[in-house]
Amino acid sequence: MRTRGAVVREAPGKYEVVGIEVDDPRPGEIQVEVHAAGLCHSDDHIATRDLPVAVYPFAGGHEGAGVVTKAPPNHKGLVEGDRVVFSFVPACGRCRWCAVGRSHLCNLGGGTLAGARPGTTDDFRLHLADDGRPVGQMSGLSTFCATTTVSVDSAIRLPEDIPFEVACLLSCGVGTGWGSAVNDAGVEPGHTVIVMGVGGVGINAVQGARHAGASTLIAVDPVAFKREKALEFGATHAVATMDEAVEIAREPTDGQGADSAIVTVGVTRPHHVGEAFAAIRKAGTCVVTGVGLMTQVGADIPLGQLAFYGKRLQGSLFGSTNANADIDRQIRLYRQGVLKLDELVTTTYALDEIAQGYEDMHAGRNLRGVLVHEH
Repeated sequence: MRTRGAVVREAPGKYEVVGIEVDDPRPGEIQVEVHAAGLCHSDDHIATRDLPVAVYPFAGGHEGAGVVTKAPPNHKGLVEGDRVVFSFVPACGRCRWCAVGRSHLCNLGGGTLAGARPGTTDDFRLHLADDGRPVGQMSGLSTFCATTTVSVDSAIRLPEDIPFEVACLLSCGVGTGWGSAVNDAGVEPGHTVIVMGVGGVGINAVQGARHAGASTLIAVDPVAFKREKALEFGATHAVATMDEAVEIAREPTDGQGADSAIVTVGVTRPHHVGEAFAAIRKAGTCVVTGVGLMTQVGADIPLGQLAFYGKRLQGSLFGSTNANADIDRQIRLYRQGVLKLDELVTTTYALDEIAQGYEDMHAGRNLRGVLVHEH
C-alpha cells in the first residue's frame, strides 16, 4: 500500500515528507496504522549523522502507537483491530539475553540502524513511491510513516483506555529515562541523585528517581523551561550547571557527593561523562544514557578514581527495560496517577510540521513533541 512518511535522504540532512510504498506483512509481521509518534532526539541523531545508518534514504521514528490493519499468523496472536504500542528494541524471547530477562539486549536489536529486515541486508519493507528505491526503517519501525509494517517482536498490545499520544512515549523515552534511574543507577530511598539534562528522557529519569525514593534529586539543565518542569515532575532542586549541582549534593552526603549521576544530555560528549563521574561519591554510579557521536572514543574520567574509589561507570540502553513486562507496569502506574505521561507532551504536530517539531526540540521548547498522523 502507499503511505506518506518522513525520511532523511542523506546525512547530515533534514527530514522531508515523501510517498512510500509499504510491503504487506509476512507471517510474524503486522501492518500498523500509526496514530502517534514521539519526536525523540535519537531520530535527530540520524539526520545529523551522529548515528550513522546502513542505507539512505532512511525513514525515522521509533516511538509509536496505532492500530493493526493486517495481521498474518503470528506467535503473539495479534489480529486486525488490535491497538499496539511499539518497543524500539525488539524482543525475540529466545536468545540468551531474552532468556535471562534482559530483553533490552536482544540480539535482534543489532539491526536497529541496518534498515532492512532482521538478518538481511537487502530485504526492505519500505520503498520510495516515485522510483522504488529501498528505504531503511529506524529500529525496524519508522513511526514517522503513517502506515508501517513491523515484526510482532516489536509490538505490545495496548489497552483501549490509553491515548495513542501518550502511549507512544512508552516505546522509548519513558522506559529509557525511568529505567536509567530505577534499574541502572539503582536509586534507593534516601539517595542523592543528579540528573544531567532533563529533556524527553531526562525528565523520566527524574520521575524514576523520585519514585525509587531519592530524597535529594537535582535536575541540571541550562534551559529555564526544563528546570521548571523538572520541579513539577519531582526534582527537589533544579539548577543550570553541574557546579551548582555538586554543591547541593555535598550537603546531605557529608561532602561525599551524589549516590548516582545520570547523564541524559541530548548530545552527550566526553566532558559530560567526566563531570557526572566527578560528582559521585565513593562506590557511586555514573549512568550514561545520552547519545553523542557514535564513533567518538574516550570519556574524561580519572582512572584512579575508577579503581581506588570503586566508582561504577554504567551504560544504559532503554533503561534496561523489559518492554513486554515493564510497559504494562508503566501503564498501571499511569492509571494510578503515579507516572505522569500527559504532562510530557508539550506540543503535537502534523506530519508536514516535523521540521518545526525538531526546531522546537533544539530550541528547548518541548519536553516531548508528538507527531499525530491523519487517517
